[in-house]
Amino acid sequence: MNDEPKRRQRAVALRYDQQRDAAPRVIAKGSGYIAERIIELGKAHGIQVHEDPDLVAVLAKLDIQANIPEPLYRAVAEVLAFVYRLNHRMK
Repeated sequence: MNDEPKRRQRAVALRYDQQRDAAPRVIAKGSGYIAERIIELGKAHGIQVHEDPDLVAVLAKLDIQANIPEPLYRAVAEVLAFVYRLNHRMK
């Protein structure tokens, strides 16, 4: 039996449109039920979900509609590259 407390789920949704956005930005964030709903809605709309608790912890500190700060570009670029590869394979 696992005696560790269950970690509350957290989620952050990003949007990046190369034509309109200077950088990816936070469009939703939350924990618990809100996080579950963000993930559920993303999956329902065919949006790839990538789990990275450390990155979510940092991104969750940003305001909604905030562009990600430059120090996070590399980490977010790796996630976006992963998502783009998955989307390409699924086509």
